Amino acid sequence: MNIKRAFFAAVIVWTIGVSAYTASYLFDFMGNPELQANIVLTLAVIPSALLGAFIYYKSGYQTHGLRLGTFMFIIAMILDAIITVPLFIMPAGGNHLTFFTDPGFWIIALLYVGSVTLYWKLKIAKMTAGEIELL
Repeated sequence: MNIKRAFFAAVIVWTIGVSAYTASYLFDFMGNPELQANIVLTLAVIPSALLGAFIYYKSGYQTHGLRLGTFMFIIAMILDAIITVPLFIMPAGGNHLTFFTDPGFWIIALLYVGSVTLYWKLKIAKMTAGEIELL
């Protein structure tokens, strides 16, 4: 795995996710801004994770998608812990514990890692003689 490239892709995905989450507060469609922000983030995480995978793999790297997705998500968790929670969650009355133990957080985690893995499976893994060649 190219750590620098994976880190760069993860930061892009995280930036898109945080931007979508915070921008959703500008519009009141549901009456519950927190739920609305989580739904917007859930919808944004799949295309942004696919974009992150595209950015990583366009240089020819062949890291297994599950490994890449997990690494990228860990970077996003670290950024959430040092930036998102203090700047956006704590002022609203939350804390690190409530943020990281929210079931919605882990659903988003599965979507994130799953999207990167799916991208790898469909675009990078090659079918060779009826077997999957793990690159």
